[in-house]
Amino acid sequence: MGSKAKAPGNGKIAILPLGRPTFDLPFAEERLAAMLAALERAGAELTGPRSLLLDLDAARAAIADLSASVPDQVLVLQVTFTDAGMVAEAARAFSGPLSIWAVPEPRLGGRLRLNAFCGLNLAAHALGLAERAFGYLYADPQAAEVDRDLAALLAGKRIARPEPTRPATGGDPRGRQAALSLRGTRIGRIGKHPDGFDTCAYDEAKIAALAGVHVEELELDTLFHRAGAAENTAVETVATHAQTTLGGLDRIDQGQLDRSYRLKVALDGLRVDNRYDAFAIRCWPESFTEYGGAVCGPVAMLGEARVPCACEADVYGALSSLLLQRVAGTPAFLTDLVDLDAADNSGVVWHCGQAPLSMADPGFAPQATIHTNRRMPLLYQFPLRPGRVTFLRISQARGRTVAVIGGGEMLKRPMAFTGTSGVVRFDTPAAKLLDRVMGAALEHHLALAYGDHRDALGAAAETLGIPILDL
Repeated sequence: MGSKAKAPGNGKIAILPLGRPTFDLPFAEERLAAMLAALERAGAELTGPRSLLLDLDAARAAIADLSASVPDQVLVLQVTFTDAGMVAEAARAFSGPLSIWAVPEPRLGGRLRLNAFCGLNLAAHALGLAERAFGYLYADPQAAEVDRDLAALLAGKRIARPEPTRPATGGDPRGRQAALSLRGTRIGRIGKHPDGFDTCAYDEAKIAALAGVHVEELELDTLFHRAGAAENTAVETVATHAQTTLGGLDRIDQGQLDRSYRLKVALDGLRVDNRYDAFAIRCWPESFTEYGGAVCGPVAMLGEARVPCACEADVYGALSSLLLQRVAGTPAFLTDLVDLDAADNSGVVWHCGQAPLSMADPGFAPQATIHTNRRMPLLYQFPLRPGRVTFLRISQARGRTVAVIGGGEMLKRPMAFTGTSGVVRFDTPAAKLLDRVMGAALEHHLALAYGDHRDALGAAAETLGIPILDL
């Protein structure tokens, strides 16, 4: 615990520094030290822990301690990715002003060391669903303008404001056809979404009423048992495909690689037996901790074959990918938005290593790799190819169903982070896009496809009877 001279108008500020041990903790601790130094410069009267809270129990203990001190506001320091559980606990415990400050990290082509933006995104969504006002800041603690932005945050001048929607319109008949084609489609949800991932929750009756989609729920063990029993000839077919499309397979653990191949065989079998059009899969941690192989590479293969697979059992993510794929006539990729840089006017979209192979930059030979946190194969690695792209999310943010539609240009840039990632110049300037994502309290997954399909998606939204929120 610590304190400094009281900053006029801010009162006592309770800090909650959040992190997760699967990320780069030494780097996270450096970033936290810089954040605390910036708060010291601001003259804030701080109370709370000065070290990372790495799990929900630690956060609960800190919240209980802070409640006794009766702070005037709470500042969450989002140093690495975390799910929204800790922030939700803080929001329930404190009725006063609550803000979140997340830190960017350099795009150096290595692992995503912090992924703090994604943590901010999940927290904002949870707070939006709870109708809880919150402030936000996404800024380097050592940036020239951070003192100004931090002062504004602490003074309550950076509050997330709900974004307006507009009536859906669109003249491209592909949109109406694609929306109608969803009726009778089937999504296999394998496992439940992780705790703290309200972004991936769904209501079976609502999704059926919206799009005529049936969701069938399976246990993760069903997938794992089927993978363990996969026939060797089918596994060899998957291995041959990987060997002809990816470099570096000989550099990774062959036993774990075989288990990853077997997940692809198991998913193919489930798809055929149950007539699934898409999957929503709880991909971690159990695929690593209980089964011993990554599902990311198999997901990339299925995506290329026009069977979208959403991470973290995100059913609406699977629906969004399926609709976008049918509008575009090409594979879709469910991404995380992991960075926005106002100075460069760009963002980074990324997922561990599961983009369809046809999205690879032709100047880069796709590689096999391992999960950066869990250290198991199979994942794809390449930067996304340059070109026009469209984004879609059938969203439930702030308790309303809307079609989030946006566009941008994938830039010819070096790989920002390991796995599959791309640098995008969105049609909306990056600084404004941050305000929209936070204000709308959007989910962290967006479906991406190449080409400009915004008009057709407008027609699809009109057919589904939902408004549009322009990204």
